Amino acid sequence: MITGKDVDHVALLGRLELTAEEKEMFTRQLNDILEHFRSLERLDTENVQPTAHVLPLQNVYREDQVGQHMSREDALSNCPDRDENYFKVPKIV
Repeated sequence: MITGKDVDHVALLGRLELTAEEKEMFTRQLNDILEHFRSLERLDTENVQPTAHVLPLQNVYREDQVGQHMSREDALSNCPDRDENYFKVPKIV
């Protein structure tokens, strides 16, 4: 059961200023959420496999293929600033 004191504590941690009406509303809403989870606890899940995701997932792999690549000069042709064969960018500290 969530109490007003619990809501006050969470509001303090979140640096929130709540009115008395908001505290009452959040206390009621949080208790409704907990009650919903209590109803889920009553469901029979005896024959249900534990899952991490509702859909079966699998990685899709493909072989790497060597293809055409851009020449160094083409790659650097639109570069606003370069140092020989490298892009020159501003220093970030």
